[in-house]
Amino acid sequence: MSFITTAFNEIFFRPLLNILVCFTGILPFHDLGLAVIILTILVRLVLFPFTHHSLKSQIKMRSLEPEIARIRDDHKDNKEEQARRTMALYKEHGINPFSGCVMLLVQLPLLIGLYRVFLVGVDEMGGYVYSFVSLPTSIHTLFLGVIDLMEVSIFLAILSGLTQFIQMKLSVPASSLGNQQKTDISNMMTTQMTYVMPMIIFVIGLQFAAAVSLYWTTMNIFAIIHEMIVRKKAEAIRVTYEHKPGKELKKV
Repeated sequence: MSFITTAFNEIFFRPLLNILVCFTGILPFHDLGLAVIILTILVRLVLFPFTHHSLKSQIKMRSLEPEIARIRDDHKDNKEEQARRTMALYKEHGINPFSGCVMLLVQLPLLIGLYRVFLVGVDEMGGYVYSFVSLPTSIHTLFLGVIDLMEVSIFLAILSGLTQFIQMKLSVPASSLGNQQKTDISNMMTTQMTYVMPMIIFVIGLQFAAAVSLYWTTMNIFAIIHEMIVRKKAEAIRVTYEHKPGKELKKV
């Protein structure tokens, strides 16, 4: 277990912490809040190829809901045939239904590493900084001049939960929440997570330093903007090609 912990610290935790320290050192007033936002955006950019592919798969899956509904109606009494035909439909359209799980597995180590970074107090950072990285003599921990990122912030906890809810609602439009049978376990879980996940994020925000909530809020805002852009582009392509039947859709 000690080997796993050491490997995790050296691969994820210490590099992330040192990047945060570097950003803090070069930013005006050594602003920790701005450094957290920049680090979060940097992590999202690193993960962008994975998140973009996952998002495209989700949008494609939603566009196939009418066909999936027909498969369910045609094979009401044969769940295995339903699953087989649904997977064949996904394969035909180049969709990986498990891309969301893959994305979670890729992001989880980074997420845990970032949590650990934000939980480290300013006075403790020196013990993890590389020899070639200079620790700023002073670090400004007040975000917007009023929120201490080393303490719990109810405001940022609420904001992280709210942006999580908006992000979840965007990723699961209302039209897709009511057009399937109530016995559909996947649909019920998705509906519950739309409301439960933001509450979990809010509770987490009340347990940890405000830097964690700031990270999560920034990540959610990035995801919201990303989803809106991809959905708008996908909708524009769909509308254009509806008037040009017989042509294949372009990639989003």
